[in-house]
This record gives sequence, C-alpha cells and structure tokens, in this order.
Amino acid sequence: MKRLFVELLLLLVAGALLRGYLSAREEIVRLEVNQRALTEEMARYESRLGDSAASSAVLRLRCREFEALRARDAAEIRALGIRLKRAEAVAHTELQTSVKVVAPLRDTVRLYDTVRLFHWRDPWVEVVGEVAGDTVRCRVQSVDTLLQVVHRVPRRFWFIRWGTKGIRQEIVSKNPHTRIVYAEYIAIN
Repeated sequence: MKRLFVELLLLLVAGALLRGYLSAREEIVRLEVNQRALTEEMARYESRLGDSAASSAVLRLRCREFEALRARDAAEIRALGIRLKRAEAVAHTELQTSVKVVAPLRDTVRLYDTVRLFHWRDPWVEVVGEVAGDTVRCRVQSVDTLLQVVHRVPRRFWFIRWGTKGIRQEIVSKNPHTRIVYAEYIAIN
C-alpha cells in the first residue's frame, strides 16, 4: 500500500513536471517567433493576378503585453466599446497611393513660355503639379492607416455575458478623406 502511494505520488509529480516543461517550451517557442517577427522585414510582392501584396510575420502577444506595449491601440479598442480580453487580433495597415496624372487642358489660353505650378497638402493627401501649355501634369499621393480589430461578441442576458455569439471585425481609417468600401475577414480553422 505504501509503495502504491509512493508510485502514485511520483506519477503525479512527473505529470506536473511534464506539464510545466511543455508550458515553458511553448512559451519559449512563442518568444522566438515574436523575436523573428520583430526583426523580419515586410515582404512586398506582386500576386499572380498582378495586384500589390505584402506579407509580414504575426506577433503573438498576451493581453497584458499588448496593453503595456501598445497602449494607444488598447485605448482605441476600448473607445470602440470592445473589451480587450475579447479581441482576437489587431492589425495595422498603412496604405499609400501615388498617381501621376497627365491630362490635356481644353478651352485655355496657350502660354508657351510660362509654366504654372501648384501644390496642395494636408496631413493625408499631397497634390503637386504643373500646367504647361495645354497639358496638366500632377502627382497625387495619399497616406492612410487602418486599424483592424477582430473580436468575439459575447452572448448577453441582462448584465450577464457568456460564450461567443459571433466574431466581428472593426476597421478604423485615420484618413478623413478615405471611406472604407469593402472589408472581409475569413478565419480558417
């Protein structure tokens, strides 16, 4: 009986040590992946359909780490009415659009020696151009930052919240000239 008790105790201790080892190993792997994600450059490429695309590594943070390292994002998530512990993912995407435009002018007085320049700028859009003869050349450059938060929506009964009713994605554009036209999030399990 005493030997059975000792064997059972050793088995429990071995199980606890194995569980601790596996948990520590998982944490080490997570931290290694995070280090690689922080040092790796974003890869820009062109998709097979010719669209501009980018690929970047995923940073895996715990809720407390996210609050400490990304305090501004945490405040913005709370401002959206989302509890931080219900957030599944947060993504930032910065977009820059640059277009060079050359268009002929109509019904204008021809000035062969004069080139007129124009420049307009606000924090998000810059337009630079010139009018020479009957042609307008301009460059329009727009910068935008998107904040994307994927979160769980809890089931509710009065003040009680439990489980998951659904998963939603919230997208915030920092550029007031931008209107979000389409958004899609697909989770593959």
